[in-house]
Amino acid sequence: MNQSREEKPEKGEAARASLGEIKTKGRGRRYGAAFGILLLILLLLIVWNINSGSVDLSPEEIFQIIFGRGRDETSNSIVWQIRLPRILSAVILGGALSVSGFLLQTFFHNPIAGPFVLGISSGAKMVVALVMIFLLSRGLTANSWILVAAAFFGSMISMGFVLIISKKVDKMSVLVISGIMISYICSAVTDFVVTFANDSDIVNLHNWSMGSFSGASWSNVAVMAIIVLPVTLLVFLMSKPLGAYQLGETYAQNLGVNIHLFRIALILLSSILSASVTAFAGPVSFVGIAVPYLMKNALKTSKPILVVPACFLGGAVFCLFCDLLARTVFAPTELSIGSVTAVFGAPIVILIMIRRRKTL
Repeated sequence: MNQSREEKPEKGEAARASLGEIKTKGRGRRYGAAFGILLLILLLLIVWNINSGSVDLSPEEIFQIIFGRGRDETSNSIVWQIRLPRILSAVILGGALSVSGFLLQTFFHNPIAGPFVLGISSGAKMVVALVMIFLLSRGLTANSWILVAAAFFGSMISMGFVLIISKKVDKMSVLVISGIMISYICSAVTDFVVTFANDSDIVNLHNWSMGSFSGASWSNVAVMAIIVLPVTLLVFLMSKPLGAYQLGETYAQNLGVNIHLFRIALILLSSILSASVTAFAGPVSFVGIAVPYLMKNALKTSKPILVVPACFLGGAVFCLFCDLLARTVFAPTELSIGSVTAVFGAPIVILIMIRRRKTL
């Protein structure tokens, strides 16, 4: 009798262990499938974007051009000097904006926090516009590093106001409204300065201020990659403290996380990423909120070690798809990238707010 009683707990433990292994394998398959689908869609969109435009190219021609076998110099120039830099800029900046949104959502513990909604992108836009007008009025041009530095400074100004307000209010809805007001103020200052700028300066600012990946060069792509990729890698390496911070500041402190320095790091990293986007592409709306939400739902987890790379890939896919629509739907007229991302991103933000309302 005693032996049979001892065998039952052992069988129960074995069953639980087996069930745990099945669940682990199931999660592993889901994660693998999600990343595999993202990579496949990204590859298809890259090929589609290369082939889309006033000059149609077959997949065989694209393959030959990319691997240095293309004979038509015009086609080579179109692919290498126009389409590929634009595609890579959409991939890098889309990923940066999505990861920046994830960091802000982690910082504020709220899924509707994002660089566009909180006015951070508008602050970056304001300072970049001021710097560009100042330099252009004197016959000078701003290089990529100056634009990124200006955008970062503007991001930090807006972020400072957001942090001050966040200490005064408890409700995220009030913080979001405050962020929108900050955005309007920054946009008003930008419009006021542009009004008194020279006509030639306004022409140079127009496409950028509306949001666009057009005009990207290989030197721009190099600067983007130098800034965005190391910062994203650093965010990925911070996955463990990010995961602890998601469970609460007290829990993170018990695991040895320096909360003060960690919060500063979150602010700086998110500002650098969003500033890079604004410097090169102008304001791009709702990507930083919509993509992290979609990735968390696709993976069924909020673990940073999985969500951070998924956000980067998802942001790249989202922006490539939106840029494709911006270029082709009303060709030869091109839409601003911010308008297209708003069409797809705003409904997701509304869905998030409705779901949060139901859970309260």
